[in-house]
Amino acid sequence: MFLRTQTNGQRTYLLLVDNQRVDGPLRQQVLCRLGRLDELRDSGQLDLLLQSLGRFSDKYAVLGAHRNGQSITTQTRILGPPIIFERLWEECGIQQVLNRLRRDRHFQFSVERAVFLTVLHRLVAPGSDRAAERWKQNYLIAGAESLELQHLYRAMAWLGEPLPEAEQKGATPFVARTTKDLVEEELFRHRRDLFSSLDLVFFDTTSIYFEGEGGQTIGWYGHSKDHRPDRLQMVVGMVLDNQGNPVCSELWPGNAPDVKSLVPMVDRLKTRFPVGEVCIVADRGMISAETMSDLQRRNWKYILGVRMRSSNAARQVVARAGRYQEVFPESDDPDDPAPLKVKEVWVARQRYIVCRNEAEARRDWQEREAIVASLRDALQGGDKSLVGNKGYRRFLQTSGERFTINEQKVKQEARYDGKWVLTTNTELTAPEVAVKYKQLWVVEDIFRSMKSLLETRPIFHKRDETIRGHVFCTFLALVLRKELQDRLERKGWTPEWADVIRDLDQLQEVELHLEGKAYLLRTEAKGTTGKVFQACGVALPPTLRQR
Repeated sequence: MFLRTQTNGQRTYLLLVDNQRVDGPLRQQVLCRLGRLDELRDSGQLDLLLQSLGRFSDKYAVLGAHRNGQSITTQTRILGPPIIFERLWEECGIQQVLNRLRRDRHFQFSVERAVFLTVLHRLVAPGSDRAAERWKQNYLIAGAESLELQHLYRAMAWLGEPLPEAEQKGATPFVARTTKDLVEEELFRHRRDLFSSLDLVFFDTTSIYFEGEGGQTIGWYGHSKDHRPDRLQMVVGMVLDNQGNPVCSELWPGNAPDVKSLVPMVDRLKTRFPVGEVCIVADRGMISAETMSDLQRRNWKYILGVRMRSSNAARQVVARAGRYQEVFPESDDPDDPAPLKVKEVWVARQRYIVCRNEAEARRDWQEREAIVASLRDALQGGDKSLVGNKGYRRFLQTSGERFTINEQKVKQEARYDGKWVLTTNTELTAPEVAVKYKQLWVVEDIFRSMKSLLETRPIFHKRDETIRGHVFCTFLALVLRKELQDRLERKGWTPEWADVIRDLDQLQEVELHLEGKAYLLRTEAKGTTGKVFQACGVALPPTLRQR
């Protein structure tokens, strides 16, 4: 049933018609002649008719009243991020795991909702837990209305709470087993249907500094990767599987060196998760003679980066002649892999893989040439100011009277252009070893996300338990982020993360009151929002519905 016009001569009439099937085809039947269109408009009867009909349609009643200033907006709340990440939270099994683990604890609030609120806050608007308690007021988060700041702190403390003595098997020398360990293990079992085994793990660490006292035992001074040696810090380790999924996280006191953490970490990994033979992939900061000896004694498989300039073996490996095998050619397409060549070298029965990126080699050469050229110019005006500059100092030598350029050092440095060296005891081919190691950069990207996008640092908590819980919520946020990115990629979409969050944040719900009725009006889905909802299998809420 609809309205149409009919023109006879110079007059146009408004008709109410309906489509009816007559002997097969559809035919229009005139139900009512409403009159001449110009007279209906001039007399205002057309507007009165539409207004009268609008009383029987919620959508047009609300829109018409809102246009005329009759409606009252009582509240506007953001619903995009809660809808999407609630779905992922459930389907990743996090909600189920948290509810099961806290079943025997009689909290007077929902721990699962408090953890979800904290994780969602990390994803959308990173900040402190105190900021999260205020931030939630603008979002439509189911079950979060009654949560207070004290509830968030208690939820963090529960996640970082040490387990009973009987459940401490597999604890590292650095820290006891806590509730968050049980969550990680349960989530791993939940994902086991998605892969056959955990046979390749990527491991890396970073440091996160504190504002304040640094907890009771975690905060110590140590080598700061944040370049804040003036702050107490903690060390965070992360393990990923070969699909880039976060498996577990570890926390150590800030003075624990990287080379001391790898073996205890893997020992613990094998006790926590039902895994067989594991191949460890880690960067050169994890390597020491003691670490290598421990790995070989345990017969663990490994792919490890080698310190290039401080290792005698690496210097020998780089100096060896040999033909490179091309893995990825150079390309102008930014979506193609970075250029890569590899060659295999054996030194004292130890296998090494030399990797070379031709594009990176050219950049290294250009940077060094620029430094040396600048150095030659600077030496003509005096040499005292050059000694404090690391970029200059490594190319200088002195005879006791004055500094000159060390031409031999310049020549030696050219050997390292665009190269990195790996050592492995696997039976993988040289190209396979190099490609597996490059996946470790995913871990480094995750740490950058942890520190910048998710704002884990600095930490203001004072108790060890709440500090562990605070960092673990970032781990859970990374789990959800990786899951969403995977779903988008399976659809062939690779939007920027910042765009995804911004667009989801613009999907809002406006509550309107009209003539004793409450209506919910949903704003337009902009940018990437439609793709995100589609990738997650979630339907957008109706544009308008009565509450």
